[in-house]
Amino acid sequence: MKTAIIGSGFIGRAWAISFARAGHAVHLWDRDSEAGRRACGYIAGVLFDLQHNDLLNGQTPDIVLGRIAVADNLEDAVAEADHVQENTPEVLDTKIEIFKRLDAVVAPSAVVASSTSALLPSAFTESLKHRARCLVVHPINPPYLVPAAEVVPAPWTSAETVERTRAFLVSAGHAPLVMKRELDGFIMNRMQGALLEEAFRLVAEGYASVEDVDTGIREGLALRWSFMGPFETIDLNAPGGVRDYAERYQKIYERIFAQVQHRVDWAGAVMDRVEAERRARLPADALQDRQVWRDRRLMALAAHKKKAAEEFEE
Repeated sequence: MKTAIIGSGFIGRAWAISFARAGHAVHLWDRDSEAGRRACGYIAGVLFDLQHNDLLNGQTPDIVLGRIAVADNLEDAVAEADHVQENTPEVLDTKIEIFKRLDAVVAPSAVVASSTSALLPSAFTESLKHRARCLVVHPINPPYLVPAAEVVPAPWTSAETVERTRAFLVSAGHAPLVMKRELDGFIMNRMQGALLEEAFRLVAEGYASVEDVDTGIREGLALRWSFMGPFETIDLNAPGGVRDYAERYQKIYERIFAQVQHRVDWAGAVMDRVEAERRARLPADALQDRQVWRDRRLMALAAHKKKAAEEFEE
């Protein structure tokens, strides 16, 4: 299967790894003629780390990298592509422009997906002739380590397009979240946003430090959340399951809810505190090294989850 990656920044090059690892031919195109080649250099380094953690499905880095090619122009990139993944900046006018170009040159049978995390698909596909094959496929970065990906249809996206996209993602090792209709923030950013809103409130109002909040997630909730979601968590946290949990604990959350009906400005005074505490723990010039550390920890976690899934027959 041929795939096309439009835009080869952080997200585009990560999708390229994911698709190529799954056995698909990948053609990269970027407005910056050198960006695709830089992406290939980055990808080569990542592939060796993935092999070290047995995350290349038994393949060598050279085999996976050999499936990735850089296209000189948009038309060559999408020629005969079955799936096109767009990764341009989160600017509505940019999305409208690139989707108009794609609509004119991509085969009508191909799926055209956007990686946008903030724009609804209806906002940039409404006027397209082939709009029924357009939708959002939004990953958590990097998608070659985090399987979840949101499939978000516009009101006019066909059911066939949604199903083809879901099946393609599953075949590439992803765990698609198929939304029934579009909504600001989709699923993952709405869930993450709820947690971040409370994190900022706790710090701004003097209840906890930044590190206390991070510790609570890192050493507490995230340990369960790394292999189960919130509904399964509460289903297993009461003797009679999810209904029993709600009957026992809903009043607690009802009381809390009344206390969180306000927000603090993330860019306001609280940011000085958050940034100061984070920079005390991690200087700005160490951010890039820490990102590499994060990805390697994710690789180790992905390898562990793969082994555990086999051992416990999930």
